[in-house]
Amino acid sequence: MALHITSLNSGSNGNCYYIGNNEDAILIDAGISCRETEKRLKRLQLSIQRIKAIFISHEHSDHIRGVEVLHRKYKLPVYITDATRSGGCLSLDTNLTRTFRASDTINIGNLSVKAFPKLHDACDPFSFVIGYRHLRVGVFTDIGRACEQVKHHFHQCHAAFLEANYDEEMLENGSYPYHLKRRIRGDKGHLSNMQALALFQQHRPSFMSHLFLSHLSENNNCPDRVSNLFNQHAGSTKIIIASRYEETPVYLIASEAESPKRVFSQLQFAFA
Repeated sequence: MALHITSLNSGSNGNCYYIGNNEDAILIDAGISCRETEKRLKRLQLSIQRIKAIFISHEHSDHIRGVEVLHRKYKLPVYITDATRSGGCLSLDTNLTRTFRASDTINIGNLSVKAFPKLHDACDPFSFVIGYRHLRVGVFTDIGRACEQVKHHFHQCHAAFLEANYDEEMLENGSYPYHLKRRIRGDKGHLSNMQALALFQQHRPSFMSHLFLSHLSENNNCPDRVSNLFNQHAGSTKIIIASRYEETPVYLIASEAESPKRVFSQLQFAFA
């Protein structure tokens, strides 16, 4: 029993996260082109045929850029709220479009996906927690601050994609105009490195094995800086930087009860 997860891309140039098991998988957001999604999955030896659905968090272009082509080419259902679809001016096949509401739990094969609202400057933004048996993986990006729902769900996750968008000093001293700095720092903007670290320190469960630091700003953050910051407090949690230029390796999220031999066997099967 395990989940395989990877970031195909993470940043203002495109966001796309893969979560799946040996039978079913989903994408959270489709912010890179269909062609680039295909190339990255192939390099990771992940079959696109295993993907059964795409979930869209909000309408900003770096989260929806590739969804129209991807869902039509592979006949993939797209789970998206009406407000997000309208706000993104998306042309989706009606027969492949599914809506959802706050706190809905949607079953995709033997995966479950729970949606809950988040604080961001979008029409109807949502975060997601993906479950498989007792395993949980959360996607917590594009949030201005960690509300009680984010804290609650983060505390239940065996792995998470967590936004660490900007270093406060780099943003303050950078070239962005004041109104943009204010938007980024606001309650409906993005999480700073220190805000993300506070969530991690205060609400990380003891069983969290992997943390993907995600949606790093190209101009207001530094991968080495945020990696060094989190690794000082990581304990047994592996810290991964989700790149804005390439996919991460595939990581196996498994129960503590799994033996090393069984985990290795599952990993071989997943990449076959």
